[in-house]
Amino acid sequence: MAESDTPTPPQLLPDEIHRAVNPGTALLRLRTTHSREGVLDGAWWPRSRDVTTELPALIRALTTHLGPVARVGLDTDAWEAVPARVVVDDRVVHLDSFPVGDDTVLITRGDNDHFALLVVPPATTPDAARDAMARAVDAGNVTQAAEILVATHPEPGTRRPES
Repeated sequence: MAESDTPTPPQLLPDEIHRAVNPGTALLRLRTTHSREGVLDGAWWPRSRDVTTELPALIRALTTHLGPVARVGLDTDAWEAVPARVVVDDRVVHLDSFPVGDDTVLITRGDNDHFALLVVPPATTPDAARDAMARAVDAGNVTQAAEILVATHPEPGTRRPES
């Protein structure tokens, strides 16, 4: 088989996030494929449930790589004191309440360009967070966010099989 026949794995954006994952690190991984067939477009691991502290970094990362973010939809029951909007770098981003669950955040860029991101709970271990994020950004993923989190979080007191 010629080298050009080898399928290329999906690329992730931005490349610099492929460093070690440490507890409490906010991470963002997005698929950069043109196909939007998967259930999720990426994953985010915030450090806390304080939306006014966590969202600006996410919005800046998305804006840098994808352009301005207009709206963020999230389940307000899963976050502390959600305002109607946040201002990030002199741009107003509206926050909408959607009953999407605490495992998903919806990002709107432009009029109808939507992205669904898996939200990895802040207290997740680095290994489980890495596994969940990798599953979320897999181009062939058809698994819902809640199912990914259940699959990557073992029951307390159990050991995950070594890979």
